[in-house]
Amino acid sequence: MAVEIHETPESKYVDVAVTGKLTKEDYERFLPALESEIQQHGNVRILFTMHDFHGWTASAMWEDTKFAWHHFSDIERLAIVGETRWEQGMAVFCKPFTAAKIKYFDHAKIEEARKWLAAD
Repeated sequence: MAVEIHETPESKYVDVAVTGKLTKEDYERFLPALESEIQQHGNVRILFTMHDFHGWTASAMWEDTKFAWHHFSDIERLAIVGETRWEQGMAVFCKPFTAAKIKYFDHAKIEEARKWLAAD
């Protein structure tokens, strides 16, 4: 599994790119960076990009649920960028776990996702 986080110090925008299958250890590595962004900026906007993504282990799903519960209203917008039909369904699945505006984009429309995140 690979998780990359690109933070933009001057803004409240975080780019999270994942491949493979997320594990609890992945969350232990990248959640502190997200928490730091939230502490620094208050509400954040996240671009969550998936490539060759295979979901979560049960323990990773639990970490994700705890994070979502704790930060229910700290994420303003969540752009989910993926390659497959089930990834598109994640935009609907995530809605009860966050107050964020959530929108799915196909990989070919990643620039559109970035513009949507930046819009007021």
